[in-house]
Amino acid sequence: MATLHTPETIPSELHGSDNPGAHPEWQYLDLMRRIWEEGDERVDRTGVGTRSVCGAQLRFDLADGAMPLLTTKRVYWKTATREMLWFLTGDTNIRPLVLQGVKIWNEWPHARYVKETGEDISLDDFVARIADDETFAKRWGDLGPVYGKQWVDWPTYRYRKDGLYERGEGINQVAEVVESLKSNPGSRRHIIEGWNVAELDRMALPPCHKTYQFHVSGSGEDARLNCVLYQRSCDVALGLPFNLWSAALLTRMMADQTGMKPGELVWTGGDVHLYLNHAHLIEEQLTRQPQGNPTLAITRKPETIFDYQIEDFEVNDYAPLPPIKAPVAV
Repeated sequence: MATLHTPETIPSELHGSDNPGAHPEWQYLDLMRRIWEEGDERVDRTGVGTRSVCGAQLRFDLADGAMPLLTTKRVYWKTATREMLWFLTGDTNIRPLVLQGVKIWNEWPHARYVKETGEDISLDDFVARIADDETFAKRWGDLGPVYGKQWVDWPTYRYRKDGLYERGEGINQVAEVVESLKSNPGSRRHIIEGWNVAELDRMALPPCHKTYQFHVSGSGEDARLNCVLYQRSCDVALGLPFNLWSAALLTRMMADQTGMKPGELVWTGGDVHLYLNHAHLIEEQLTRQPQGNPTLAITRKPETIFDYQIEDFEVNDYAPLPPIKAPVAV
């Protein structure tokens, strides 16, 4: 059996929180190791069981195109990018993702369909029906008002003279933050919030990466855009690699649109956990060492942050170790 790396078995020039030259990915591996070795074992919503710690923080410098793209296993960054672009449309139906071959949201509507209809249909057959039948997709592919809906169309309501309420114009938080970064960079209110308490029960999954706050350091040509992401619940093995990429990508897009340089991504987790059925992934990944420093180039600046296409993003110097598959807990 391969030996798990520990701080004592890794050369000091490669690792160490007090070593400024250490590869930034060691932060992720150290967190994974700490949870697996010291985490509190708990029964969770899915019934799978986790080891969990309360509170964690990772920091990544995004200067010079650097991105927190893991190299100790392949991360499908194009899939995560397509998801982010989908969020920015405000769409909540999986069909646009399915038609692009993005599978990460399929399990939730499939589980709901099976529960509500009693039909014993495989996930693959369900997804094929979503792709082939627009009417079926409209009925069964919707996730409720998740992420993008809150980001670009947060609901408002007006009180009418007859004593009833009616839906008002939705709030586009993303557009408002872009404008506030341009007009009032020193504000402490550059926030995109996904946790709409009134609509949580209508969501297939309440937002995990729930709050993004942007911060501008420096000024003029030296202005740097930083982002703090608070994530209430984090699956470190499967979810966090995507979350880190996506948050850094959103920060890069915001910086691009506001004429700033990329600054730092600060990721903060609340319930930070590993699933017990991911042991093979965790133990394999902890035998690996980071390699290389992938970068992201944005090849086109569209008119708005909502107009980026997958072709506008180019990753360089990414030569990761092989992927490690594990089941998603639904």
